[in-house]
Amino acid sequence: MRLEGVTTKVTGWKWLVLSLQHFIAMFGATVLVPLLTGLDPLVALLTAGLGTLLFHFITGGIVPVFLGSSFAFIAPILLVKEKYGDLAYATGGIVVAGLFYALYALIVKIIGPEKVQKLFPPIVTGSMIVVIGLTLSPVAINMASKDWLLALVVIVTVVVVATMTKGFFSMIPVITGVVVGYLVALATGKVNTALIAETPTFSVPKIMLPKFDYGAIFVMVPVTLATFMEHLGDITTNGAVVGRNFFENPGLHRTLLGDGLATSLAGLLGGPANTTYSENTGVLALTRVYDPSVLRGAALVAILSAFIAKFGAVLRTIPEAVMGGVSLILFGMIASIGVRTMVNARVDLSKPKSLVIASLMLTLGIGGAVLNLGRVEFKGISLAAIVGILANFLIPEKEATTLPLKEEGSLNPKGEHPAG
Repeated sequence: MRLEGVTTKVTGWKWLVLSLQHFIAMFGATVLVPLLTGLDPLVALLTAGLGTLLFHFITGGIVPVFLGSSFAFIAPILLVKEKYGDLAYATGGIVVAGLFYALYALIVKIIGPEKVQKLFPPIVTGSMIVVIGLTLSPVAINMASKDWLLALVVIVTVVVVATMTKGFFSMIPVITGVVVGYLVALATGKVNTALIAETPTFSVPKIMLPKFDYGAIFVMVPVTLATFMEHLGDITTNGAVVGRNFFENPGLHRTLLGDGLATSLAGLLGGPANTTYSENTGVLALTRVYDPSVLRGAALVAILSAFIAKFGAVLRTIPEAVMGGVSLILFGMIASIGVRTMVNARVDLSKPKSLVIASLMLTLGIGGAVLNLGRVEFKGISLAAIVGILANFLIPEKEATTLPLKEEGSLNPKGEHPAG
């Protein structure tokens, strides 16, 4: 059942299963960032869960998002690690970077959401959402290509469950696809069960207190300019899926503040910066279960998994092809939502201005173009957003041209203009 674009509250074991589904969707990307940078994956899970709960508290618990590790900070973390030889300086920079979101939130609050929204007409927001989905698609393709047959099993399972079943079962296509794919992989000897046996049942995340240095801070803070644009795209996408305007309620300033404080909290505990996750928005679109408490349930699962190493080991043994098969659908759903946004708004792509805006955003955003301004790197959604805003502002509207009508009485008996 849907109520004003949001499902009625889910409770009991259904809530737990749906929460676990969202946790599985975000798990791979969230632990990948610390694995690439040298941070503790268990701390990343802990801070993702705590950050998500903090975000929901600040935004009044009405925005169904999950916050996981941000890929935008990978390069600066590695740069600080190489320069200082101590990741604590990187997490110190992350703490300060998160506080800059509070500054952005204040600016948005002063300007007002109406003026911010004027920068994002449907042609811009729709193209942004398409870029979000399609820029993630190579990641899904790369994972699925490890074993296309296994990925196909997962894809077929997800499609069948999502389209041919009814009731609660139709709401859990992702977790069903992962379970079926895992069982097939287990039966064909493609799961490393030794890792599960060797991992202790319980563990304690290695909390690392931050260290602060101006040099490290100056490396981290400029990244927030790019992640600010990404945040706009993610909240726009989430709102488009749910059918609500989160720029107005709870307000873009609150979502920015929630994102920023979650990032600062992560840095204080030794984790990577947080960001709203498109993977979970894809799950929302596929299942049409928009209850925000389910995302808070996923946050609790993330916190618990940080202390139950055996559970994390099981998840790490899920073959990449399994997650690739799921991701292919989730990321494709996001891109489809962008198209739907433009269709619902009746965007006229026959108009030169709309056509040029969409063309520039899609080719630059998806094509891998990168704009470097000093230490700040814009690419993907952040670059597409900047290009879209500037193009919409600078390109004039061209009036529709029509053929001049001849004087009344010049039509032939059939009501047509004479030839010639």
